Amino acid sequence: MTKRLRLDDLRVIEPITASQEEVFKSWESGNNLILSGSAGSGKTFLAMSLALEDAMKSDTPIENVTIVRSAVPTRDVGFLPGTMEEKEAAYLAPYIAITTELFEDKEAWQKLCAQGMVDFLTTSYIRGITIQDSVVIIDEMQNLTFHELDSVITRLGNNCRLILCGDYYQSDFHKDGDKKGILKFINIIESMKRFDHVEFTWEDIVRSGLVRDYIMTKEMMRNG
Repeated sequence: MTKRLRLDDLRVIEPITASQEEVFKSWESGNNLILSGSAGSGKTFLAMSLALEDAMKSDTPIENVTIVRSAVPTRDVGFLPGTMEEKEAAYLAPYIAITTELFEDKEAWQKLCAQGMVDFLTTSYIRGITIQDSVVIIDEMQNLTFHELDSVITRLGNNCRLILCGDYYQSDFHKDGDKKGILKFINIIESMKRFDHVEFTWEDIVRSGLVRDYIMTKEMMRNG
């Protein structure tokens, strides 16, 4: 029988930078989060760690983690071979890698799926459902249109918390109207109660020194 993953199996993650410390404090105070900014700063990793910890605790109403991404057929996914299910599987690699690291177990993602601890949804199939008792992570938020973001947040039912992750400077959209959708959405939810927006800069990059130097140089040239 495959061993079930438990809270004790989850690595204890400590904040490395001041921005990460802010994320932990905000989450512990019960807020929802917007994590935006530089690539390599650990936004999705932190989101997954905090969400799984809540889901695996016995004293919270949270039962699982729901990851939402856009995989609209009219965009890049349309060029991938296979069925929609096979296309969506191509987006799972980051979460498989993160859960492997968090549990130090190469089969962690499969085990979590079998336990009903994680769900992966695309905005293509978000309509008509209600998400309950879940931490919902909207990842790569800059690649969702305002309509998609609006559709996701209006699907949240009781006992849900929300974390948005992404970098609006790295949008894959070509039209300005689509690119500005995330800014319009953030403007709305920043005006709501129980939301904190943590902006990561190149100083928060923990992936590697090379990535940090590249992002720093790019920002200096963009602002110069």
